[in-house]
Formats: sequence, structure tokens, C-alpha cells
Amino acid sequence: MELALDLPPSQAARLREEAARLGVAPADLARAAVADLLAAKDDDFRKAAERVLKKNDELYRRLA
Repeated sequence: MELALDLPPSQAARLREEAARLGVAPADLARAAVADLLAAKDDDFRKAAERVLKKNDELYRRLA
């Protein structure tokens, strides 16, 4: 999927600077940032769901 973003000049400059510091293309850095964001949300949801299931484990056993 190809995606175009309009960043404010200050954010575009920061993206270019950070990409240069890391030795990668700005597009590659942006792609990695999006991938990390999506993975973190999945992990956060999984942790929250596990916490709720564990917390209500006794209730679920009684209702079964």
C-alpha cells in the first residue's frame, strides 16, 4: 500500500534529521514507525484482554 503524508515543515525536518542520524531514508523511517505503532496497539490490546480474562476467571467458571 502506498500512502502519501503531508507533514508540517517542522515535522518533516525532524523526520529528515532523524533518518539522517540513523542512516536510513525518511520513507523507511516513517514505515518503521507505523509498523511499530501498529504492533504496539496489538500487544496492548492482547495484554488488556488477558488481564480482563484473568481477573474474571472465577466468574466465568461459575457461569459455565
